[in-house]
Amino acid sequence: MSVPHQPAATARPRTPREPGELFGPRTALFAEVLAAGVYCTLASLPVITAPTAFAAACRLLREAADDGRPATPGRYLAALRAPGAGRSLRAGLALLALATLLALDTALAGAGLPGAAVVRWVLAAVGAAALLVGVRAAADPAVADAGWRRALSGAVSRSGEDRRGTAWLAAALCLTGVIAWMSPPLALLAPGALAFAVTAVEARAAVREETAPQA
Repeated sequence: MSVPHQPAATARPRTPREPGELFGPRTALFAEVLAAGVYCTLASLPVITAPTAFAAACRLLREAADDGRPATPGRYLAALRAPGAGRSLRAGLALLALATLLALDTALAGAGLPGAAVVRWVLAAVGAAALLVGVRAAADPAVADAGWRRALSGAVSRSGEDRRGTAWLAAALCLTGVIAWMSPPLALLAPGALAFAVTAVEARAAVREETAPQA
């Protein structure tokens, strides 16, 4: 008695990403985020290089998402050496000056002046808004070529238009700060998690702009 021939089952192609994921398999993403966090922290030690270091971390994760490139030290150094290094150092000096000014104003507000509580809240809001716009500008792919001024202008516009993304970034900033405060050793990895968050939000915003109906 002959058994009817059955065609061999064809294996389904394995997709590199799960539905709804922006960055591919979760295990690979976790390793990329950890690596980006370590690189960014080390490159930010001189303080004025912090904007450049964070922008390079965002670029590293974006390349890992788009092209599957591994987050190696060599690729991170290449991102650090991207055009516009002088502009990035000036941005670092501006960031340091702003942080110093806010710290001095906060210290003066705590010296028993009238309305000190209100001034503290206003300064905290200004600092949080500046930080949110800054990290969003760092994830702009054109920040190295067009400069920080144009990137900051675009980040301000996107922050107002993409309110949901702005809320997610605010939550990511708060969560990153809380984690670093509760466990200082994790502060070494915190920039990677924050870079992942802002890169994901910016990727989502870019997709929305591409799929939005033209007027």
